[in-house]
Formats: sequence, C-alpha cells, structure tokens
Amino acid sequence: MGNLCCCVQVDQSTVAIREQFGKFDSVLEPGCHCLPWIFGKRVVGHLTLRLQQLDVRCETKTKDNVFVTVVASIQYRPLAGKESDAYYKLTNTRSQIQAYVFDVIRASVPKLNLDDAFVQKNDIAQAVEDELEKAMSAYGFEIVQTLIVDIEPDAHVKQAMNEINAAARMRVAANEKAEAEKIVQIKRAEGEAEAKYLSGLGIARQRQAIVDGLRDSVLGFSVNVPGTTAKDVMDMVLITQYFDTMKEVGASSKSSAVFIPHGPGAVRDIATQIRDDLLQGQSASDN
Repeated sequence: MGNLCCCVQVDQSTVAIREQFGKFDSVLEPGCHCLPWIFGKRVVGHLTLRLQQLDVRCETKTKDNVFVTVVASIQYRPLAGKESDAYYKLTNTRSQIQAYVFDVIRASVPKLNLDDAFVQKNDIAQAVEDELEKAMSAYGFEIVQTLIVDIEPDAHVKQAMNEINAAARMRVAANEKAEAEKIVQIKRAEGEAEAKYLSGLGIARQRQAIVDGLRDSVLGFSVNVPGTTAKDVMDMVLITQYFDTMKEVGASSKSSAVFIPHGPGAVRDIATQIRDDLLQGQSASDN
C-alpha cells in the first residue's frame, strides 16, 4: 500500500537504501518518506543501526604445542555516514569478520605458551580489534568492542593442569602440617625440660630444708638434753622417720614400697653404713 501511494516507512534504528533506476540515490532515515516510483525510485534494502555481536570459535595451537579453542565476541555496527558502503561493499559481513578473527588469533596465540595465553587475553583481544578496525572501516563498519571470552584447552590437558595444581596444593599442605607438628614437638620438649628443671629445683630445696631441719633438731636436742651426742640424735631421728614411713605405707592400700631388710634394727644398720661412709670420705679427703 505504501509503494502504491508513493510513501515508505523506515523503522527506528534502521535506514533504508534508495535507488533510482538501479543506481544508489540516498539513505532514508527513520520516518515516512515520499517515493515516486514512476521516476524510477525504489527501496532496495534496509540496514540496521543496532549494535550487533558475532561469537567466533577458533581452534589453534600454542607455543608449547597445546591445542586450544579461543572464543571471541565481536561487537560491531555501521558507521554513521557510511551506510551505503556497509550495504554495497560486503555480501556477507559476518563471514568477513570471522575470517579476520581467525587470521589474527592464529597469528598471535602460537607465539605464546598456554599459561601466557590465559594471562595475555586482553593483548590478544586488542590485536584482533586493531586489525578489524583497520579492515572493516573501509567497508563502512565500526568495531565497538572485541572480547576474548574463553580459552578452552583440550580436555586431557585441562585434567592434567588440575592434577598438577592439586598436587602442588597437597605438597604445600603437607609442608605446613609437618611444620606445625615440628613446632608442637619443640614446645612439648621445652615444656618437659622446664618441668624437669623446676622439679629438680624443688627436690634440691626440699633436701636443703630437710638438712637444715635436722641440723636445728640435733643442736636443739643436744642443748636441752645434756650428755647426748649427735649420733644418738641421728639414730632417734632415723627411727622416727622410719615409723612415719611405715605409717604412710600402711595407710595406703595401693603402696608398692618394699624395705629390704625389714625391721627397726635395720635402721641402725643403715645409720651405721651412712656414718661409716661419711668417716671414710672424711679420711680420704684428709689424706
């Protein structure tokens, strides 16, 4: 009906290409336009001005001989003022862009190792964008953005990389565990050494207190009871300690102490042995 009335409608974000007798005449902007077909004018096609996206999957090989699939997303649209070039100069815009993407990716990725390819994704995307911008501007298209959205290694390579990463993390965990156990053992040994030192210090102080107490007892008994000697006092102290010890042994049902020989007379023998040893030590030091 619009063509019969010599009028044509162009939608928003779209331009129409008008020809006159088969030759390009003008670009029609969105809106209603008069198109007198009797003068040979007609609309031969429409061109969208919306931003378009093309996803390209390219398989290539890295420098360390690993096959990867690189997924690139190209966002493009016609250049303002060059709609006629975008319509007439290319038959298949998407195929042309895809060819340039293949060329740049297969020239860039083989120069990089697999790990470097992941790190330098932005550099690869920039190289693709620069090449496309230079080539497609002559055809009336603007490259808005180029993204490398994914790099997919072969499944076996990906599994091997995961295993290497897992092994490295397990090694670090084992080292940390061993270091922690080492610290625990060192602290335990330090604690045991400190405990033994304090225990020995306590025993030494206990023995010193016993010696001081025995000395005071001997001196006090000798002063209060005339005619007694130090030997008599020591025998009495040993007998007293003997009965105290027997009392403690008898009071405990789980005691495992054994006295050989057993009997009050044995205390005198022990005292005699101690006294003889002291005398022998004294004579040896005098000589």
